[in-house]
Amino acid sequence: MSSYKIPIGPIHVVLEEPIYFQLEMEGETVRGVDIRSGHVHRGIEFLAMQKNIYQNITLVERVCSLCSNNHPFTYCMAMERIGRIKIPERAEFLRVIADEIKRIASHLFNTAILAHIIGFDSLFMLVMELREKIQDVKESTYGNRMNIAANCIGGVRYDISSEQAGFILNSLQAMKKPLEEITKIYLHNGSVRRRIEGIGVLTKDKAVEYGVVGPVARGSGIAYDVRADCPYAAYNQLSFDVITENTGDIKARAVVRIREIVESISLVEQCLKALPEGPTCLDYMPMIPGGQAIAKSEAPRGELMYYARTNGSDIPERLKWRVPTYPNWEALKIMLAGCKLADVPVIIGSIDPCVSCTER
Repeated sequence: MSSYKIPIGPIHVVLEEPIYFQLEMEGETVRGVDIRSGHVHRGIEFLAMQKNIYQNITLVERVCSLCSNNHPFTYCMAMERIGRIKIPERAEFLRVIADEIKRIASHLFNTAILAHIIGFDSLFMLVMELREKIQDVKESTYGNRMNIAANCIGGVRYDISSEQAGFILNSLQAMKKPLEEITKIYLHNGSVRRRIEGIGVLTKDKAVEYGVVGPVARGSGIAYDVRADCPYAAYNQLSFDVITENTGDIKARAVVRIREIVESISLVEQCLKALPEGPTCLDYMPMIPGGQAIAKSEAPRGELMYYARTNGSDIPERLKWRVPTYPNWEALKIMLAGCKLADVPVIIGSIDPCVSCTER
């Protein structure tokens, strides 16, 4: 059988962002993968060392769109650790609410895109229609449908009134029935199962070897979630399940995301019912002393880590982050090996890659 190479990217219809794959093919079967990144490098880490500590809250929110809340959230936690700042209890709950609302929107987007890639556009439109409900929640609560600017050093920039809480709860309640229908389609629809079941398998052993995180890891049976294993904000006061699947295929990763949406809805409901009274942020702008700290959170794609070092001035000496796509896309070499050419876009989409996050 003839062997040949096929380039995919850096600009390709199945790729959300620029990345280059060179596939070594034998007939219609993938035998090897060479991943080449670096097409959207923005020098954003260097730029962060030219701006002051407070300007960087706005900057890091623009590292990524779908997990835009986690970047300033985690950055603020790192700065608060350096400054030994204790934020108000109400702010801890409000941070969780913002984070879970963004997680719902991100997971729904990836679920919809997966349906689009396999050619099931009616399912794509169904999921995106559902996503509009959470987009309306973001717009009504934060004034924006993407970058919500919820976090600041010392707390949050927003509050939720009783009327807003009622609107959020009603919107989340309206999502539950459609979510059940979408789950049934991904679990039982023959057209969907033929494209995602038993394809792009990442075994638990290989998932451990490559250090994958987030839904990619949990789809391979690894029950690691920063919210549960290293609780931050108000997560240690809330009840939720770490969702796992054991088959390690595209279907497992999709089902993990869908079921995590249900858990996120529950978390927001718990926060709104237990939301304590009090201030939402400090009543002064804290100065950050010299020091260094690491903070991490569970972004929609997995573990996000920030390292910050300061020297007592208002300009950080070093700021560095490790995003979930960085380990996850290396594991594509395992998931793609032995698959058919037609399955390549679906497998790539199943890890929900964020190239802008990674090439910072």
